[in-house]
Amino acid sequence: MMHVMGKKKISGVPSRGQLESELKRERGKRQRLAMAAAAVEAFVVAAAAAIVVATVLLPVMQIDGNSMSPTLKDGEIVISFKNAKITKGDIVSFYYNNKILIKRVVAMAGETVDIDGDGKVYVDNYLLEEPYLTEQALGKCDITLPCKVPEGSIFVLGDHRSMSVDSRSADIGCISEEQVVSKVTFRVWPFGGIGPVH
Repeated sequence: MMHVMGKKKISGVPSRGQLESELKRERGKRQRLAMAAAAVEAFVVAAAAAIVVATVLLPVMQIDGNSMSPTLKDGEIVISFKNAKITKGDIVSFYYNNKILIKRVVAMAGETVDIDGDGKVYVDNYLLEEPYLTEQALGKCDITLPCKVPEGSIFVLGDHRSMSVDSRSADIGCISEEQVVSKVTFRVWPFGGIGPVH
């Protein structure tokens, strides 16, 4: 007696259509992973570039104290430019005693600074116009006046004259160009005060 065996379906083996669908799904997954990896790489490169720009070209600094008030107040955040041309009236940051101080340039190399008892500043015998001040004061002044600014140096004062320690102090004196870090140009915090710094 002959027995005819029918075709038996083997369970657990995927069909060709299922295999193609799975292959398509895996390819899609790999493409999404490649896109995500590219996005992460682009973000890392952008972040690194931002850090380089921030540290090398545009240092961001937070004001500590009120020696530059009313122009700059404690806690405000500013952006500055390295290697910028410095002129009289600019606000600069500079190294002093392992710290960075921020003050205003009132005289350049070769100019002579004199300050009277009321705090009026004279540069080469001309009264310096200072519309950014709310008060004048001699402050802590233990240098010999008049003071001629040496070559390669600047004379700096804080805008809050009665409390600022600056070039009037023998400890700081005139600032050499090598000490200058950057020129402060723009306030970014608080939001209500965003704008150029003068």
